[in-house]
Amino acid sequence: MSDQKHGVYSEVGTLRRVMVCRPGRAHEHLTPSNCHDLLFDDVLDVPKAQRDHEVFVNLMRERDIDVLELRDLLADVLDIPEARSFILDRRVNHATMGVGVAEDLRAWMDEMPSAELGELLIGGLVSDEVPADVFGTCISPFHVNSDDPELLIAPLPNTLFTRDNSAWIYDGVELSRMFWGARRREVLLLTAIYRYHPLFKYDYNVWLDTVDKDMGHTFIEGGDIMPIGKGIVLVGMGERSTFQAVSQIAKSLFDAGSAERVIAARMPKERAAMHLDTVFTMCSEEVVNIYDPVVRAMDTFSLRPDETERGGIKVTYDEGYFVDVVSDALGVKLNPVQSTAGRYGAECEQWNDGNNVVALSPGVVVAYDRNYSINANLRAAGIEVLEIPSSELGRGRGGGHCMTCPIDRDPVY
Repeated sequence: MSDQKHGVYSEVGTLRRVMVCRPGRAHEHLTPSNCHDLLFDDVLDVPKAQRDHEVFVNLMRERDIDVLELRDLLADVLDIPEARSFILDRRVNHATMGVGVAEDLRAWMDEMPSAELGELLIGGLVSDEVPADVFGTCISPFHVNSDDPELLIAPLPNTLFTRDNSAWIYDGVELSRMFWGARRREVLLLTAIYRYHPLFKYDYNVWLDTVDKDMGHTFIEGGDIMPIGKGIVLVGMGERSTFQAVSQIAKSLFDAGSAERVIAARMPKERAAMHLDTVFTMCSEEVVNIYDPVVRAMDTFSLRPDETERGGIKVTYDEGYFVDVVSDALGVKLNPVQSTAGRYGAECEQWNDGNNVVALSPGVVVAYDRNYSINANLRAAGIEVLEIPSSELGRGRGGGHCMTCPIDRDPVY
């Protein structure tokens, strides 16, 4: 990194620094009645999920990757009075907690140790966990009929998938506007980390800043974003990302000279293919891991800077197969690898994040152990596949790519 700005310059170059978020308190709040609203398909065995996540983290650290834990970063930031106020001003107020209640809750939280407060902001707060004397002599509406407690702060179990709430693109970061309400509170915490944590006291661009802004139909999640090198960025437009966001990020990148082309793929708006990285990930300079039924059906558009066009961006339609479009853009023939487990087996492997692998370096990827066909075919294509347990971590529909937010990654082309 000595001669290169901090940032992410490829999908497969050597990974230097990455952010993760281990399972914890938020997942203990998952129940059969609320898990789907919180975007999980089932409840987790939390201790097992934590052990499996530790396997994943240790595997990266063994490769000399600097693995940052989101909770630790948040605790550091909450030690900074200005940063604590930035978060709590937006999280504990009349609109979120109620008039006559917010003040006492805020005073209580202001006195909390930073690590404890961070756990509540990610893991959630139930009304019966608030000591009754927090409200002094006033009657707390949350302590009447306390056999029916309510969530004062909703848990954020999807912070497990750090890829989505922010994404580094070359020498800058975009702060996502999440599609589902269950995830939007995550971005406030990431914004505070990037603004206030000492680790990020270097020059970088912010391609999209969404906190405190009316963004209309602007939605984007990091699982749809891939800076692949040579000034090219791939973006999926499916269930959770819209052209409004893609065009704004493209404009920011072009104005800074940090990218030359954004290739946007229109995808089905369905949960199984919620992000581009659920059907397409890169494994090396030449090998890509795909779910062909979706990838083959995608329509592809390119955004390029053009001062003769309104807004300074020209949009064109790219004829042909998505993999070929990307190959032509890179000037490298990409070799697609897919499941050969038959129609039903391939569909199951895609659902179980078989295409959602993360590269640690060129030709070395982390994959879930249950996707036998895809993993075997990747090995046959010359890829080193490091397997991690899948039974618990995958219940929120996310693999190794989803569970990592690369912060520093080398170029390859």
